[in-house]
Amino acid sequence: MSKANSRGIVAYMEAPGVLRLALATVPEPESGGIVMRNSLANVCGSELHIWAGKHPVKKRGGLGHEVVGTIERLGDDVTMDNRGQPLAVGDRIVATYFQTCHRCFHCLEGEYNLCDNAYEFFSKQPEEAPHFHAAFSTHSYIHPRQHVYRVPDGLSDEIVVGANCALSQVMYGLDQINPGAGQTIVVQGAGGLGLYAVAVAKERGARVIVVDSVAARLEQAQAFGADAIVDISQHPQLDERVRIIRELTDGRGADAAVEVAGIPAAFAEGLQLLRRGGRYLVMGNLSPGVSIDYDPGLITRKALTIVHVDRYDGRYLWKALCFLERNAARLPLDRLSATVFGLENVQDALDRSLDRSVTRASIDMRSIDAMLEQLESDPDTQVLESGAPQNEKTES
Repeated sequence: MSKANSRGIVAYMEAPGVLRLALATVPEPESGGIVMRNSLANVCGSELHIWAGKHPVKKRGGLGHEVVGTIERLGDDVTMDNRGQPLAVGDRIVATYFQTCHRCFHCLEGEYNLCDNAYEFFSKQPEEAPHFHAAFSTHSYIHPRQHVYRVPDGLSDEIVVGANCALSQVMYGLDQINPGAGQTIVVQGAGGLGLYAVAVAKERGARVIVVDSVAARLEQAQAFGADAIVDISQHPQLDERVRIIRELTDGRGADAAVEVAGIPAAFAEGLQLLRRGGRYLVMGNLSPGVSIDYDPGLITRKALTIVHVDRYDGRYLWKALCFLERNAARLPLDRLSATVFGLENVQDALDRSLDRSVTRASIDMRSIDAMLEQLESDPDTQVLESGAPQNEKTES
C-alpha cells in the first residue's frame, strides 16, 4: 500500500444507519502533512449519535476519530511531533482528529478546544480529496495544524487507541473540576469515557462511585478501580439512587460528578447526587434538541458549579500517552478494545455499540489485503473521485 497511486478503503455513512465501503487513491501529503496507515480505531459515543440520526447537522460522511496507526508518507518539513520527538516513516503515532487554527477568536483567547475551524477538514465528504477524513478507513490524512505524537514503544495499539479522544477529553475535563485526594466523585455511565474517568480520578486519589444499568459495564468499572457501584437495574427509582449516594458520603452527596452517560435525564439526576458546593462535569450529552425538566433554584441553593466540555486542548493527547505509560501494568486498559471487528463489519460494530451489547467496539485494519483485493475485483465497488461539493460545516 505504500506505492504511489495505491488505493485504500473508506467506510462512510450514506445515511443514518446505512454504511458504504468505497475505494480511494491514497494521497501524497502536502508540506507539513502526514498520511497515516490506520491500525486500530474505536467506536466512540459521538459516532453513535451520528449513526442513530441524532446529530443536528451530520447526516452523511466519514465516521470514526479514535485511532492509532503508523506513518506511511511524510510531507516536506515534517521531522518531529508536537513534543519535539523525531518522526520517520513506520513510526506509530496518534493525532487529534481536529485542528487548532491559531487564528480564530477562540484560539486567540487561548480556548484551543473551541477552535472555530476545528472541523475544517474532518467534516468533508469522502468524495472530496484527500478522501481519508475519518478513522474507519485504511488511512487517515493528518493536516499540518493537527497535534501529532509518537507512541511510546511499550504501549500496544489496543491500549493506545482510546487516547484520542476519550482519555484526552476525560483528563482535560477533570482538570476543569479538579477532584482532589480524599474527595468523592460520581461517574454516570461506565462506557469508555466512564472507565477512563474512574482510572484518572483514582490516580488523583479520589473515591469513585459509578452509576450504570449494564452489569458487564459495572464489572469493568470495578476492575478499573471503582470503590462502589450503583446498578440502575437494581435501583430503578431516582430517590433510591440519591439515598445510596448520600449513605456513601455521610449524608452530604458527592463532591463532584461526571456525566458521560449521554442520556439527557442523567443531567437532572446528577444535580441531585451532588453536595452543596459540588462540581459537575458534563460531557456525554452532545446532541442538541432534547429538553428535560430540572430545577434551576436547586442549582442556586446548592451553589453548584457546572462545567460543560467540548473536545480538549490538543496538548492533552500527550498527557494521555503519559497516563497510559504510568498505568499500563496496573489497569486492564487493553480490555477496552476487547470486542474487535474487521473493517468489513463496521456496521455491526456500530449497531452492537448502539444497543450497548459491547462496552467499546474496535475496528481492526491491520490485515485488510484480502478485503482490498476483493473490492478491487468487484466491478460494482464505488471508487471515490475528487471534486464533489463540500459538506456543510459540522460539529461532532
